[in-house]
Amino acid sequence: MSTSRTPDVDAIVIGAGFGGIYMLHKLRDELGLSVTAFEKGGGVGGTWYFNTYPGAKSDTEGFVYRYSFDKDLLQEWDWNTRYLDQPDVLAYLQHIVDRYDLGRDITLNTEVTGAVFDEDTALWTVSAGDGTSLTSRYLVNALGLLAKSNIPDIAGRDTFAGRLVHTNAWPEDLDITGKRVGVIGTGSTGTQFIVAAAPMAAHLTVFQRSPQYCVPSGNGPVDQAEVDRTKENFDAIWDQVRNSVVAFGFQESGVEAMSVSEEERRRVFQENWDKGNGFRFMFGTFCDIATDPDANAAAAAFIRSKIDEIVDDPETARTLTPTDVYAKRPLCNEGYYETYNRDDVELVTVKENPIQEITPKGVRTADGVEHELDVLVFATGFDAVDGNYRAMDLRGRGGRHIDEHWADGPTSYLGLSKSGFPNMFMILGPNGPFTNLPPSIEAQVDWIGGIIGDAERNGVHTVEPTPAAEDAWTATCEEIANMTLFPQAESWIFGANIPGKKNAVMFFMAGIGAYRQKLGEVADAGYDGFAMTGASGTAGRQTWRSTETMTPSTTASSPSITS
Repeated sequence: MSTSRTPDVDAIVIGAGFGGIYMLHKLRDELGLSVTAFEKGGGVGGTWYFNTYPGAKSDTEGFVYRYSFDKDLLQEWDWNTRYLDQPDVLAYLQHIVDRYDLGRDITLNTEVTGAVFDEDTALWTVSAGDGTSLTSRYLVNALGLLAKSNIPDIAGRDTFAGRLVHTNAWPEDLDITGKRVGVIGTGSTGTQFIVAAAPMAAHLTVFQRSPQYCVPSGNGPVDQAEVDRTKENFDAIWDQVRNSVVAFGFQESGVEAMSVSEEERRRVFQENWDKGNGFRFMFGTFCDIATDPDANAAAAAFIRSKIDEIVDDPETARTLTPTDVYAKRPLCNEGYYETYNRDDVELVTVKENPIQEITPKGVRTADGVEHELDVLVFATGFDAVDGNYRAMDLRGRGGRHIDEHWADGPTSYLGLSKSGFPNMFMILGPNGPFTNLPPSIEAQVDWIGGIIGDAERNGVHTVEPTPAAEDAWTATCEEIANMTLFPQAESWIFGANIPGKKNAVMFFMAGIGAYRQKLGEVADAGYDGFAMTGASGTAGRQTWRSTETMTPSTTASSPSITS
């Protein structure tokens, strides 16, 4: 039996990036709840506030890297390049905050350190590092999928006399122009940084852990006529996005790679290489690159042939050429491989020549060479998906920490909620969709708004998923992931980039169309899979009816994600 107590606010949102901003608007302006959002940064934007490194940009085309909920804004907001640079995305998000006067309910420079559920009052107590403490009925975590920095523990790290930085915390006063720069990591962030930094630095040393399959981005100017045509077609564009697999604004292929001749495959690969975009190359060429080993090998061989064509030095080309399956996050950059033809760029492969230690002067590798540097950049990515949850003192029923629930890997129901954590929701939580993120964020925020609105109208006191529902969703996500080639690659997608972290399926890989269909089915069935209690604390409806898993009708196209 819970006791009544008035909370400080109806809802607390943690984070003010794409997810937190829209969630605040949904709860406050559309549902009429009192809401406070906490943001650890000194401004809104989440990932786009912290990642200001040279070259930072979205690698989703700009016309779909935005919200769709405000149709007037879609018509008002212009763009002039195919991809949006970090300042463009940040300005856009700040504009949304100003447009809806959201800033008055966002507390900046405040990092949440704990959130604890009180079963007697059915309230959450949220605590911040500055001593702030608030209670609420609802808690929504918009912590960011790619937000918890992964800083490798390399011997001598603290002895470096120059500037050592992580790309996720780029200092405002750091200018690498004319400096000797080293960078560790060649993932999405690393490759962006390398392309941008090479012309700026006096010398750039790239410490490559894993060679990457990278295609051109096709970035360039967009004229007003194209912008106007896109705006005229936004209804059809967003309908396609919401019912697609990867939600990137292009038509995904329905053709199997091995169903056509080798000559035709090369023609299609070349056509999409010329158009640019990593996701287009993986999902717009053929429908089975991510699922069929032969199709995957054909795509990988094409990219390898391009590396051989582009890179002048045969040894550098060999070092840059991946030999594993083409099943990591698809990358794209303008001129990535071409960068290594510069005399002032040096490539060190740390698998063959490991880093032994960081010294006051730079980085010493196993061959005894000390690479002298003024700036050392960790482009080493993130403890993705669950890292920020585990870093917080997050406790649900019985005072159990989230780590206890996730001992075998992070799980959820629908990527949105967690058994044992009543009235708590997650945006981009574990086993959510693996797609272009803003459309998935919108789908999740709309759904969370729907279940909270339903609870408010019907006097529901607590709502949380049943263990059976969560187990069934976990099994579904594992089943779908295992239909793809992605588990065969060592990738942050499964936590492989964090030493000691157990590899686990952390995404629903059947696409946004299938995901939105599932959300609709759950809502239409009275929030199937959720247990609810009334205001008296007595058990209400528990509507989970089966543990039948959903297998998508088409699993040929698999995931993609953008930072």
